[in-house]
Amino acid sequence: MNSIDRRTVLLAGLGVAGAGTLAACTSDSGTTPTALIDPSGPAVAAAEKQRNGTGRTHRVTLTAAPAALDLGAGITARSWAFSGRAPGQEIRLTAGDTLAAELSNQLPDRTATSLHWHGIALRNDMDGVPPVTQRTVRAGADLTYRFIADAPGTYFVHPHVGVQLDRGLYAPLIVEDPREPLSYDDEWVVVLDDWVDGVTGTPDEVLAELRQGMGGMDMSDGSGSGGHGMDGMDGMDGMDMGAASASPSGGMSTRFMLMGAESALLGGDAGDVKYPYHLVNGRVPADPDVYRAKPGRRVRLRLINAGADTAYRVALGGHRMTVTHTDGFPVEHQQVDAVLIGMGERYDVLVTLGEGVFPLVALAEGKDATGMALVRTGSGAAPQATVRPKELDGRLLTASRLRAADDVRLASRKVDRVHRVELAGGMAKYNWTVNGRPFAMDDPTAHPLTVEEGQRVRLDFVNTTQMWHPMHLHGHTYQLDGGGPRKDTAVVLPKRRLSVVFDADNPGQWMLHCHNAYHAEVGMMALVAYRG
Repeated sequence: MNSIDRRTVLLAGLGVAGAGTLAACTSDSGTTPTALIDPSGPAVAAAEKQRNGTGRTHRVTLTAAPAALDLGAGITARSWAFSGRAPGQEIRLTAGDTLAAELSNQLPDRTATSLHWHGIALRNDMDGVPPVTQRTVRAGADLTYRFIADAPGTYFVHPHVGVQLDRGLYAPLIVEDPREPLSYDDEWVVVLDDWVDGVTGTPDEVLAELRQGMGGMDMSDGSGSGGHGMDGMDGMDGMDMGAASASPSGGMSTRFMLMGAESALLGGDAGDVKYPYHLVNGRVPADPDVYRAKPGRRVRLRLINAGADTAYRVALGGHRMTVTHTDGFPVEHQQVDAVLIGMGERYDVLVTLGEGVFPLVALAEGKDATGMALVRTGSGAAPQATVRPKELDGRLLTASRLRAADDVRLASRKVDRVHRVELAGGMAKYNWTVNGRPFAMDDPTAHPLTVEEGQRVRLDFVNTTQMWHPMHLHGHTYQLDGGGPRKDTAVVLPKRRLSVVFDADNPGQWMLHCHNAYHAEVGMMALVAYRG
């Protein structure tokens, strides 16, 4: 049974309308009873009342349905999308507005789905995470998500069921600041994505192959938790890994599995999946999306990585960028040539446009492939689809080099609670885990990382694997240790430790997981749960 069906059967069998009775009452050890705050309980309702609202309601409908998507250059992908387009129609509102978003599930084959509002600190029962905060929305059914969006920033929406993120089911969500301190003339929302669906296979087929692991090939360092770079591949010299396929004896198939992708920026292994295309705003480089403006205009680019397995190094040829925000929160401004964006991360940058035609290039880090869009402010021929502007090799920014702006930096205080979050697993068995166990969908509150409202919490991510992991916390933004930026998704490099702190100010039950869709689906998830 595939992952989607497993969730659907599980939730249907529970026979409850809300998530409250889904919450088992266990402690961190899973042995001592303790009360966890219900996602639909009074503490969540009380927190929602404390949010500053404008009284305005912004209504949208997202219809999840099969779609034939035009990727450009004569390429059509049969996928799933919101209202027939990918990315979906931008959702834009002002901080303090209430969003009332109706999900209409018209997916085929009785496929259930949900909507997760990535990066928003919203009320827990609207977070869109079956089976923790809601039941899945069955095919043919509708569900309205309603919450106050009180934090300005760049966000996006996507499902939180199976590996549906790796289809076309995503859309940007922009929450404007009514007291915007930045000065600029225009905005351009740029959504990056790695694309396989309806071209070489489906995400479920990708997952099925990855679950086979490396077959009889020992790719590890002897611990069974290795990555799948070229290390440890004695005797493999000269093998065309891209041409490998399943053997009659049931050995490794690499129809989708990517071999030999390496990046020093990512600490080695760059990714698991071979993607035929990398898209910018839903278009391939041979037929790109074009942003048209006048020279001299100051433009805010909102960069969103909606991919499932790819980090992108992004640069605008002929320009430098001033980084102003990451994951919706302001940072001390830095001028750079390029930024590295992991899955789930967002960066806002300002550029003053020159005159001509310029490539915005998203280099698939370590994968020898690119996505591209164009900025046109004057006449001139478009660059080749394979163009690589020099800025990609210039001053590169990663989150570790940023500092939070003064007005969002967390006040210094004693840490009340510390959780070690050990990331383990590897390609040998494709068994990605948190703290030694895969997340249990049939018992989601079995081993929670518990916190209490009002606490300052530190998470110590300890990556024991040979792969990088963009770790995403729902319902909160944490701060990287030492005055770093406020973020909800941060890259944890292989064999490294990253500490982050946050204030427990949004009660409920919240997912913490790797935003590599395939790592999360096989188990690299945990639950951060408030105790009453």
